[in-house]
Amino acid sequence: MAERTDRQRTEDDAPGDEPTVAVRVVRSGGFAGLRRTWAVDVDAADAGPWIALVEACPWDDCGSASASSASNPRGADRFSYRLSARVRGAERQADLAESDAVGPWRTLIDAVREAAAREASD
Repeated sequence: MAERTDRQRTEDDAPGDEPTVAVRVVRSGGFAGLRRTWAVDVDAADAGPWIALVEACPWDDCGSASASSASNPRGADRFSYRLSARVRGAERQADLAESDAVGPWRTLIDAVREAAAREASD
């Protein structure tokens, strides 16, 4: 299936400028195994809330157990998520099963999806 990417860039970003915060969420699985990607790139002026969302997630707790459950989700038609975030040059990545995408993970996933949807409708 073709992957759809929604991106948000602020108007102040000039071509070639690196965003201060970049978050990408890839959701796969579900009925028919469809894959969706949402992304947000934010410059320094708008980075504060996004940095807080990224740093609230327990990135260090995403070891091999989470990665294996994301690659083999429990139950039919379950989603799995791959999140990647770059904050001030530091990169982080997590693979989550649908059942693990709760708390701060769910907040971050939903924020990226909503920001990408707003950008797509503009």
